[in-house]
Amino acid sequence: MKIQTIVHTFLFALFPVLSLYSHNVGEVSFSEALQPALALLTLTAIILILFRLIFGNMRKAAILATVFLILSLSYMHVYQSTDWAVAGFKIGRHRNLIPAWILLYGCCAFSIWRTQRNLISVTKILNAFALFLVIIPLVIIGSHKFKTKNAKWNPSAMMEIETEEDSLLQSDTLRDIYYIILDRYPNADTLRRVWNFDNTEFLDYASQSRSNYLKTAHSLASSLNFQFINFLGDQLGEESNNWLPLFQMLQDYKAQHLLRRKGYKYLHFGSWWVPTSKNKNADINFGYYRFSEFSSKLFKNTIFYPLAVGFGMEDQNETAYNWVLFKFNELGKIPKIKEPTFTFAHMIIPHPPYLFDRHGNFLSETQIRNKNRRENYIDQLIYTNIMTKKIIDKLLSDSKTQPIIILQSDEGTFPERYVHEGKNFNWKNATVNELREKMGILNAYYFPNTAKNILYPSITPVNSFRLVFNLYFDTNFELLPDKSFAFTDHNHLYSFFNVTDKIAADRAYYPYVK
Repeated sequence: MKIQTIVHTFLFALFPVLSLYSHNVGEVSFSEALQPALALLTLTAIILILFRLIFGNMRKAAILATVFLILSLSYMHVYQSTDWAVAGFKIGRHRNLIPAWILLYGCCAFSIWRTQRNLISVTKILNAFALFLVIIPLVIIGSHKFKTKNAKWNPSAMMEIETEEDSLLQSDTLRDIYYIILDRYPNADTLRRVWNFDNTEFLDYASQSRSNYLKTAHSLASSLNFQFINFLGDQLGEESNNWLPLFQMLQDYKAQHLLRRKGYKYLHFGSWWVPTSKNKNADINFGYYRFSEFSSKLFKNTIFYPLAVGFGMEDQNETAYNWVLFKFNELGKIPKIKEPTFTFAHMIIPHPPYLFDRHGNFLSETQIRNKNRRENYIDQLIYTNIMTKKIIDKLLSDSKTQPIIILQSDEGTFPERYVHEGKNFNWKNATVNELREKMGILNAYYFPNTAKNILYPSITPVNSFRLVFNLYFDTNFELLPDKSFAFTDHNHLYSFFNVTDKIAADRAYYPYVK
């Protein structure tokens, strides 16, 4: 058997992995892509052997396997583009499309099985087409690696901050510290102006502020290391679209290093987003997911995902739903831990996917599609409020020594224009209202035994942990100017420009303090 007989089958198996990786090469490590690639190649080899045993001809087996892979791995792309009806018959339903897909494959299999042709020319065409397909993402990946190979990332720069280690060791009372992130939770002004929602009731628990940066990775890298990260533009270049240095800053960050040195137990409540899914430095990682975000995305593009859901085997949205409930439940148990604890909890709500209705019930795919974006978002936000108030009350009532709690958002919601333009959106062309929507955030503090005026209306996340260490560990960190920075677009992640004057709130809101 010549290798060209089966090469197209393995190339078609690799293409979805390479394509997805090429579109996210600055955000995904090679190891994340390697695992699903090996899994697909193994599955392909098994299918080839099986078809060879059935049809007794390797060339036919390879073509059949290729057709199977193309139809199976591309199914959801077709499904998502068929949300329309013909004479009242809705095409874009799994119960209609899956049988059609199976019938199509059956016809292809029957035709290949019955043919008397040697299929050499078909094999050559498939090989050439498959090679062309994989070359495209490989060029993109190679180009990115070449551009970033000379970028000098110095992780020690994020640690170049006065540590006040001697003062840090003088504190007698070690209160539990909770840093709870509600992802993409906007401030009251955005909810009222953009989403037509009055969040007054929840403002008894929290208030509004603005972020220091546009996106989760930038914002958390800044707040957890309590410094601005504009130096990355000098190190990596303003042309860089490499997210990985930011992700490293979410693993080795200053706050947890100082607190663990003091004797705190570090508890990490991760998310389905890989950079915060777990932390190598944590004493305990509260994990729930079986697959990485990259592998999950690949799986959800295949025909196997709706089949698994239909047979009750796998629903990634339901997994995410249960994971949110699990995290809130486990958070409530932390006051029982004897040692002082530092808890980082990244709650990707009210951020999509939409999982909850306003009463906390799980939303099926059909229910989500039957409501518009605003309805789904507001319903999930309402239940986020309910869960958040319950957990804050529980942490306060069950703790023997009143804890320190920071309840914060990393970013606001995306403007409507960004929803349509996506990563091509240029933030330098954003309107004031669009910038305010993206950078207006929830920001609240529970600082026991401190004066109420210790906080100030314009405080931003970069100063959160500076205040914590100053107030409770006798340090003397200088508070930084509360500036906000945007970057140009996803191809220029570190081309920062100051937008503070544009988005500064017209009205001052004091964070919730006791």
